[in-house]
Amino acid sequence: MPNLSSTIPAVSYAHQEQHRFGMQGFNDNGPMLAALGISQTIDDRELSAMEPNGANTWTPALSDLDPFYTSGKIMRLIRLDGIPAWASPTGGFQDDTSAPINLTYYQNYMARVGSDSDAIRKAYFPSQQNNYYQVTWEPQWADSTANFVAMYSAVYKGLHSTDPNAVVMGTTNVFPANCPTQCTQGFLATYGPLGIGNYLDGVTTHGYYNAGTYAAHPPEQYDTDPNPANVANALDQQMRSLRAQMQTVKPNMRLWVTELGISYDAGAAYGPSYPPANQLYGQAAVALRAHLIVLGEGAQVTYFFYGADYPVDVGEGTFFDIVDPQGQYGASNVSPKPMALAFAALTRVLDGTQTLGHLNGLPSMVYGYVFQQLNNGPIVTALWTHNNANWPTSSGTYSATYSTSYALTVDSPGTSGQVTVIDMMGNPVSVAYTNGVVNLTLTESPIYVVSTNVNAFSGKYTAPVGYAGQ
Repeated sequence: MPNLSSTIPAVSYAHQEQHRFGMQGFNDNGPMLAALGISQTIDDRELSAMEPNGANTWTPALSDLDPFYTSGKIMRLIRLDGIPAWASPTGGFQDDTSAPINLTYYQNYMARVGSDSDAIRKAYFPSQQNNYYQVTWEPQWADSTANFVAMYSAVYKGLHSTDPNAVVMGTTNVFPANCPTQCTQGFLATYGPLGIGNYLDGVTTHGYYNAGTYAAHPPEQYDTDPNPANVANALDQQMRSLRAQMQTVKPNMRLWVTELGISYDAGAAYGPSYPPANQLYGQAAVALRAHLIVLGEGAQVTYFFYGADYPVDVGEGTFFDIVDPQGQYGASNVSPKPMALAFAALTRVLDGTQTLGHLNGLPSMVYGYVFQQLNNGPIVTALWTHNNANWPTSSGTYSATYSTSYALTVDSPGTSGQVTVIDMMGNPVSVAYTNGVVNLTLTESPIYVVSTNVNAFSGKYTAPVGYAGQ
């Protein structure tokens, strides 16, 4: 585990939601979440979870809360998708394909969820300002556009009627942008003119940037493509497009990426000699860069996916299941992959920061994002390079040694001193700079440069559109 206490100052948080990292797959595993630096997980309040067999069968009570949350250490993102058969126009359980039969009932149900959440927050989360709700989850909408907006209206009005601190978020599509039906930006473009902004306090999206999101398909793959239509598929471009679309719906909304995972390469299979070390390196580097991009492009929060390996999406876990060779849901006997250690370092470096933006004027294939610790603390600059020629999309031999040089301005002209450079796994080293500039060697593995002169970065970065801080 990285020990950065002498390098990264402790942060004083005014509110619990200033933390930046969540996770799927380790719910109720407090020690593992703490080790990874996770501050929130998803809790169920779907109609299908609370009233699976009939109407008016759930009365909110503090005793309903998963005891795991009563410590107040892990914040809840409250999940609302899922319609049981008795309330569904399909006659069976459905998840984000159609509005419930009775939206008046649905609104009243959400009022109960709101009162439940308000009581829980007051009892167990005294430093949390708001309750956060995710309305839909990768919707495969088959109903009318009018009913989609009407469903959001019912949810919003119900929650806000009983929870004055509700933050209602959606639409949580698979991809951030650049497609109409599977992308959050596309949904906002479709439903924005129909008034969905009246029923959103924030936006949630999943962060997948192509079908599969394998280690062989890094988030920067299309940034250097000669075809602008392909460039739009790069994750940084998708995030900028989503942020711009959000501004047209309702300015300066929160943006949370509530799922983003990287699996092994297509066609991979568990076995005595798989995965090799190079595959694990590739997975760690790509996953880390993807989460840095979404934070650097204006997401307040990002969620790691998934806890341990499970039988499909081979290798998606952050940890190995060391009992079942094919992985299993809810695995408890686990061992960290390189990705887990990279995440543990990431949270220790960037939790408690504000995003300032992406560095301007970077050379082709160099990536950099600037963050500042809360309360006017030190600057953290995340940097790496990516070259498609050294990262074959057919899988396999990912270069850990390809490098390029980059000079980063960290202080005023004429000054000399030391900055701390932290590698992908959280190992710090002191590096000298002269004339305000530190010379760095960048590889496909991100590094973090910790410096103190915020004025040295003035005019050298572009802030994400609509990002209003933590």
